[in-house]
Parts: sequence; C-alpha cells; structure tokens
Amino acid sequence: MDSKTLLTRMIRAGSGEVPADLVVRNVRLLDVVTGTVSETDIAIVADRIVGTHARYQAAEEIDGRGRFAVPGFIDTHLHIESSLVSPLEFDRCVLPHGVTTVLCDPHEIANVLGVEGIRYFLDCAERTILDVRVNLSSCVPSTTFETSGARLEAEDLVPFRSHPKVVGLAEVMNFPGVLAGDEGMIAKLDAFSDGHIDGHAPLLRGQRLNGYLAARIRTDHETTTAAEAREKLAKGMAILIREGSASKDLDALAEILDADTSSFVALCTDDRNPLDIAEEGHLDSSIRRLIAKGRPLHHVYRAASHSAARIFGLTDRGLVAPGWRADIALLDDLEDCRVSDVIAGGRLVNPALFETRRTVAPVGLGSVKARPVTADAFRVEARAGRNQTPVIAIKPGLIITFREDAALPVLDQSLQADPEADILKAAVVERHGRNGNIGKGFVRGIGLKRGAIASSIGHDCHNITVVGATDADMAVAVNRLIAMGGGMAVADNGVITAELALPLAGLMSLDSFETVTHALHQLREATRAIGCTIPEPFLQVAFLALPVIPHLKLTDMGLFDVDRFGFVE
Repeated sequence: MDSKTLLTRMIRAGSGEVPADLVVRNVRLLDVVTGTVSETDIAIVADRIVGTHARYQAAEEIDGRGRFAVPGFIDTHLHIESSLVSPLEFDRCVLPHGVTTVLCDPHEIANVLGVEGIRYFLDCAERTILDVRVNLSSCVPSTTFETSGARLEAEDLVPFRSHPKVVGLAEVMNFPGVLAGDEGMIAKLDAFSDGHIDGHAPLLRGQRLNGYLAARIRTDHETTTAAEAREKLAKGMAILIREGSASKDLDALAEILDADTSSFVALCTDDRNPLDIAEEGHLDSSIRRLIAKGRPLHHVYRAASHSAARIFGLTDRGLVAPGWRADIALLDDLEDCRVSDVIAGGRLVNPALFETRRTVAPVGLGSVKARPVTADAFRVEARAGRNQTPVIAIKPGLIITFREDAALPVLDQSLQADPEADILKAAVVERHGRNGNIGKGFVRGIGLKRGAIASSIGHDCHNITVVGATDADMAVAVNRLIAMGGGMAVADNGVITAELALPLAGLMSLDSFETVTHALHQLREATRAIGCTIPEPFLQVAFLALPVIPHLKLTDMGLFDVDRFGFVE
C-alpha cells in the first residue's frame, strides 16, 4: 500500500468510517499532559494511533478492561553492550517492560572495533521490534591516556549522519578537551552543531559548565546531586535521571522531578544487566520508585515518554493520541507500573513477533588479543622511603571514585594486597594487541577476602580489568578471559568458580538473555563466596578504568588523576 493510500485509510479509520487494524477496548487512558484518566478505546492503523476517546471496530481487539494505557517508555541513554547480550536479545529482554524506544551510544563496541561496530549496531537497529536509535560515539577513545582498539574522528562519523536510525552525537565525555579547544573534539562538535549533542559532565559547575554548554550540548546523565541538577536545569540542560546496575542516582535526584521540571527531565539506565532487569525491571522500576517517593504520578510518566521524545527531537511519539506512533504500555497498576502488555509500532509484543526478525551475524569474535600472563606480571615494586600508596576508593552505586592513601604490606620488595583492610590489587591488561601494557594499582571497597575477579569489560577502551587478593588468582582469571575470547570470571585458589563468555567483541554473549541471567546469578554467588560486599562488582570494576569520571582511575598506562588530568607519579 502506498503512503497516500495508507494515510487516507488512517484518516477514515480515525473518523470511524472504516475499521482500524487493532483496537484496545475499554482501557483507562492516562493523559500525561493533564493527569486525567479516561475510559476509552484506542484505535490503531499500521504503526499509528488514529483514535481515542471514542468507540472503534477493528479486525483485532485487545481487552483493556481494568487496565491502564500509557505511552511506551523511552530510555534516553544506554549502552546495549552493557546488557551483555546482542541488540536482538536486548530487544526481547526489555520490550516486555514497556520500553519501546532506546537511545543508545555504541561506544563500547566502537572502542573495540571502530566503524565496524557502529555498522553492526545500525544493522541490528533496522531489525529489532524495539525502536533502537543511535547517537554516534563522540569519544573513541575517551582520552589519550589509555589504549583502545580503534579511533574515530569526525570524518569517520559524518557518513552515518543521514542514517534513519541516527539521532546525533553521543555523550561528549572529554569535557576537558572541549574546554581546552581540542582540535579533534571541536571538529566533531562543529560537524553535529545542527543536531542533537548528548552531554557527559560529572561535577562540572560554574563558568566551566557555561563553556561546555556553549558547544550546544543539551543533556546530562552524569549528575549525582540535586544541587548540581538544578544548576544544570537553570542553564538549559535536560537532566536524565540514571538508575543502572552500577550507577544509581535516582534517590539523589528524585526531588528535582516535579510539575515545573518534568518537561525537562527524562529517565535512563546507562548500564543495566539482565539479572537486574529480571529481578527489578528496567525503566518500569525507575517509574515505580519515583512514584513511591512522592513524585507526581503523571509527571513521572511524562518524563518517561513525552519529555524524553521532545528532548531528543523524536516528534512522532510520547503521547497516546491520534496521529502519534502506536507505542503503548498496558498496565495492571499505575502506581506500581506493572506492565502486562506492550504495543510497539502498532504491533502487540509476543514471542511470535520476535520470530519475524532477520538475524545479524556477530562481529569481533577475535578481538581479545592479549597474551597469557603470569603472576609476576602483577608485581608492584615497593619504593624505598615511601610509606603511603595511593588507593582507589569506591562506593557502591557511584562510578565516581575517591583517592585514599594507605600503608601496604611489603613482601620480597613488592607491595601486597591487604584484604583484611579491604585493599585489593588492581590491574588493567591491554587486550587489543597494540602494546601489551599492564597498569597496576590498588582499590578499596570491593571486600574480597581471597581470589580474584576479572572482566574484558573495562570502560571505555575495554581492556581486561582485574582485581584480586593474590597475584596468582589474578593471573588465573585473566588467562581464562583470554581463552574465552572475552567475558567475566571468578578465580579462587587457582580454580575458576564461575564464568560468562562474551565473545562478541569481548563485550556480549552469543546466548539468550535468559542464559546470561543464569550465568550472572552464578557469578554473583561466586563473588559472595570469596567475600565480595558490593551488589554489582563486575560493573563497578569495569568503571575503574574510565579516566573521564572523577577522581582516581586506572588505565593500562597507569594510575590516573582525573582532577589533574594526568598520571599519578
């Protein structure tokens, strides 16, 4: 059917002259603009809502009696790679939670594979039922202080601008580069100056924030306090309240979401794994928690849908009203956000619908090129006359880290971990086959009493990150990752006690999200068995290597002071 014929049929169906394709009958519709709830039919033709607040006939009907209809939820910033499954498995995982649109930044896979990784994501985005939109990765690598598998300049990104799934430029993490007028950063900002530019500015305030915003950067998901959020709102930034597996800012930011701000606030997960999704939910979890904290109900649903769409220029969605895209979540309970059915692009989501998708071949199956290591690789020489050693201190729920100094045990002129003081050895092993670097340091706050945990997910360059109580177990865990072609592993007394293979670019599994969920549960139990005290140790460890998040980080090149933007001597 040509577009003019389809448009004519939509108009006639909305007017009640001909049957619609699909009708949700007798549902209670929440108006996210006024907050009113009205019982109505919702008529759909193809991917568009054509009628509400009236009665309709259709070839297919859904009984909505006793249920509520709200606009489909929009996750405004995430990395699908952090779900540990392919985009098509992510599709199956989150759609049942009412998430019908996501704005993803594929910079995890881009840091490993470059343009090939972005092409893979765009190919997947054209086949998912979920509407996957892509912001092009602006900082690959995020800095020059680590080794990545690829580098993307402005000329690499511009050819993708016209792709129908591309929204704009993804999170501009290198805010020091922006403020310093870095030539490559300025070229990217200039190339995307007439479109959306996503921000990433943790703790940036005052005139430095003004300078950053002068580049037309519009959003921030790295805000961690209400005061910081209010300054950014006052300066025209939209705030994306993040609640992921590692970064949990909802409690701190809930108070900013009210009737005055809800059009300028949206929700995101950033990084959320299938185990957390199975146990807690996705954006539906954030919605129910915000409502439970007393945030005005229809404003919460507005932030999760219409505000998100407006902020990112998606002008066809975010309302359940005639002429808008038919993305609808049907809920058994509004306050508890219990999703019972989802309509995505006019189609009822069910297992048969996922079977209609064409597959996409995996990429990056040989991306882990590190050579096996020995325990000696993690030796840290003790320096004469130096009694204090810098230690990265982590706090659960924050990817911001802190600097402490500690006196560490010395054995054979080598600094040792001190598990009794909750200080472990940490290392970042270059895995792209570039130089074989190993950066070494110490970390407090994970709680291991023995053993080691390692992951080939190490934001954002995705070298192998490992922490442990002994050098020997660190080597066992790292070598298992190399053998698997990427993944996560727990070592205890020389034995691997749990693992998850992630061969797709060393970031994602080739298995179902259900299989990954089971493996994550086993990893959780294995880390607890060796004393881990934080809920998501692998994601927390992954962020140890990100040198654009304050304050102290570790890359394959060494210990890095983010505040000074230089290495620690």
